[in-house]
Amino acid sequence: MLRKLESAGFITNYNRFRKNLPRKLPKKVFIWDETLREGTQTPTCFLTATEKIKLAKVLDEIGVSIIVVGFPAISEEEKRTVRLIVNQDFEQAVIAAPARILRRDIDACIEAGIKEIPIFTAFNELHMRYRLKMTPEQILEKTVESIEYAKAHGITVDFVLQDASRTPLNSIIEIFEAAIKAGAEKLVLADTVGFLRPLSMKYLVSNVKKSLEKAVGNPVSMAVHCHNDFGLATANTLAAVEEGVSYVQTCVAGFGERAGAAPLEEVVMALETLYNIKTGIKTEKFHRLAQMAEKYFAVPIPIHKPLVGENAFSHESGIHIHGMLVHPLSYEPIPPKLVGRKTTFYLGRQTGKHFVENRLAQAGMKASPQQIEEIVRRVKAFQETRDKGEIQMIFYQVRKLMREMRKGITDEDFWKIVKEVTGKRPRLKTRIKR
Repeated sequence: MLRKLESAGFITNYNRFRKNLPRKLPKKVFIWDETLREGTQTPTCFLTATEKIKLAKVLDEIGVSIIVVGFPAISEEEKRTVRLIVNQDFEQAVIAAPARILRRDIDACIEAGIKEIPIFTAFNELHMRYRLKMTPEQILEKTVESIEYAKAHGITVDFVLQDASRTPLNSIIEIFEAAIKAGAEKLVLADTVGFLRPLSMKYLVSNVKKSLEKAVGNPVSMAVHCHNDFGLATANTLAAVEEGVSYVQTCVAGFGERAGAAPLEEVVMALETLYNIKTGIKTEKFHRLAQMAEKYFAVPIPIHKPLVGENAFSHESGIHIHGMLVHPLSYEPIPPKLVGRKTTFYLGRQTGKHFVENRLAQAGMKASPQQIEEIVRRVKAFQETRDKGEIQMIFYQVRKLMREMRKGITDEDFWKIVKEVTGKRPRLKTRIKR
């Protein structure tokens, strides 16, 4: 439908102007989904083994290339869950799980039956000095040892550079080159705190690719992992693709730490619609998938969330609804069925006469112009005279219930565990936000 409108001259699509087409776009982009790992880092959220299996099955069904299903080194229970998922039948997705540059992490992945391991570490002064407490030489040595160890066990290894977006370029090249020579197949640039602008992402990816290809003598396969702290996760992911990155890491509905990660549905639909890049994803199942994730995480998807939020294809404005009635793409960028949705019209204070006339016609009814005007007036008055205080009370009750539902472990329960383990009582109680 979009193509027909363009070719007929009804709309102009600047995305297709030759001058606006990035020269380094890959022919195909592969989706590397992190919902079952990154998504479960959403504060207070967790998934049961059954929920993980069901989500993994749908991700495989829609065409995701790589599914990271958990972090086996976290606990024995997590390792068992990962093993359960690995033992399921998948049509096309590769099942992966991450490891730090620690042999025990890699062993946990191997014991869980994982065949592809993204090994990760940071390599800037902030992390090395305060968190890892290792020198650059030690990090490089452990990275190479870890990759070679996993390769020796027949594992496909990828290398993820945490906080790459705040790491000096020469350090990125140094550790990426070491990872490639040790046997890493894909390199992942992580914008761990969502700190880049799209132009900065393009600069970083371009220079990393250019320097690495010069150093190793052949093209390198790269991926990108973007966080949404400034609302730029999707934009930064697309900027990386514009520079030739062919693997993109996503999470369903943008679940993840803090403000979340690049949303699967946003990235895919932008690639398919705005860049005309094929991802092989069955996009019509996005809404069903988002609803599953919302239910399993027990965290509501924002009502205004692009594509999968309840309001994404909803209209109340009389002007907009009139436009939609005469042509469905007047006020929607894509047909909603592409993502498993339908257009919804609301009656309210923005309602116009065209929608009222349409509703009456559908019911086989007619009314005079004066009657139409009176119906419109009463519809608007109905909402305008509602008790806003009552609405707000319901809203605050819902918020209170959500806070109760999203509790972590209470202070009381935490110190009870401490006492049981240590036999000691705390002198000072530190409040943990609930």
